[in-house]
Amino acid sequence: MSKDHRPCCMKERRRIEALGGFVDDGYLNGQLGVTRAFGDWHIEGMKESGDRIAPLSAEPELKMITLAKEDEFLIIGSDGIWDVFSSQNAIDFTRRRLQEHNDVKLCCKEIVEEAIKRGATDNLTVVVVCFHLEPPQPSVRQRGRVRRSISPEGLQSLKCLLEG
Repeated sequence: MSKDHRPCCMKERRRIEALGGFVDDGYLNGQLGVTRAFGDWHIEGMKESGDRIAPLSAEPELKMITLAKEDEFLIIGSDGIWDVFSSQNAIDFTRRRLQEHNDVKLCCKEIVEEAIKRGATDNLTVVVVCFHLEPPQPSVRQRGRVRRSISPEGLQSLKCLLEG
């Protein structure tokens, strides 16, 4: 349902460069790891000035979808959450916690605590919206063992490049 807005994603990089910004070592104007945000306007060169549109945007990318019966929940998190959780990892973590206790507020607290344990250094905010009152059903899918030889950061950069 979502896609990251990181400077390494080609679509975002093109948008940034068209507005006079640049990407340095994966950071917007060498300073910020995201390209869309509500805050960070204090950083020089990020905000609009007169007729100049800034490379950092608070404008969301909108997508309309119809929920299906099997859609369980939605996770909305700040970049600090996504720095240490992949989308699938966050889904699996949230599903397990909701299956254990079905307490959304406690689940959000546990996601933040887990992010801290994983070494998150950015701000941590998370909202979980459940689409059903009952806890999620256990998954029945088989998962093979996956061996990785690339860091999560490298995997994210590769994903951004491939998605364009």
